[in-house]
Amino acid sequence: MPLVYTELRRLAKAHMARERPDHTLQSTALVHEAYLRLVDITQVRWEDRAHFFAMCAQMMRRILVDKARERRSLKRGSDLPPLQLDEALLLSPERAPDLIRLDDALSALEQFDPRKSRVVELRFFSGLSVEETATVLRISPDTVMRDWKLAKSWLLRELAGKS
Repeated sequence: MPLVYTELRRLAKAHMARERPDHTLQSTALVHEAYLRLVDITQVRWEDRAHFFAMCAQMMRRILVDKARERRSLKRGSDLPPLQLDEALLLSPERAPDLIRLDDALSALEQFDPRKSRVVELRFFSGLSVEETATVLRISPDTVMRDWKLAKSWLLRELAGKS
């Protein structure tokens, strides 16, 4: 754990930077929560360092989505603003509903095309570069870019239909 803790904190800070300013979860707590959840996973065969960090990023995404769902369930009568899959999402003051809608759309994409869903997850939620994503998924950087563009278009169309 000490060998990867710094990198996990960087990853958690990147996730938390996209959250609303008054979020009660801090990056350190996010790292610890992700670690506790990963410790319980016994059937994963860690292939390499990139695979480990991809799994950590996925776990952090799930934790933040769970917190957003919990927060939304506490609010009554809240109208959900339309979601844009671009930098506006990172600047939105009310991120919980957007994150939930994006997660739902990403889950739908996963049913349709799992690899494109993983590309979005690794690029958007994990902040991995094209090359890092290609390494984790064992595909070429050109394929990552093609999948990234198609997935964004698919998600935008999906989200537009749900607004």
